[in-house]
Amino acid sequence: MSDTKMKGTKKYTRFEKARIIGSRALQISLGAPVLVDYPADMLDPIDIAMLEYDMDMIPITVTKD
Repeated sequence: MSDTKMKGTKKYTRFEKARIIGSRALQISLGAPVLVDYPADMLDPIDIAMLEYDMDMIPITVTKD
């Protein structure tokens, strides 16, 4: 696969996904604004971060060498 095709995709390994969700959940638990609408009964920052990840709204990028 060429480099131009790889730059446009957002395929993360399970480890990168876990790190992104964990980092975002920490930010949310420390008071960062939530970027998506979520149900009132969803209080766990990890669940909110997973919802943001599924909606592709997390402002975190991964740089691969």
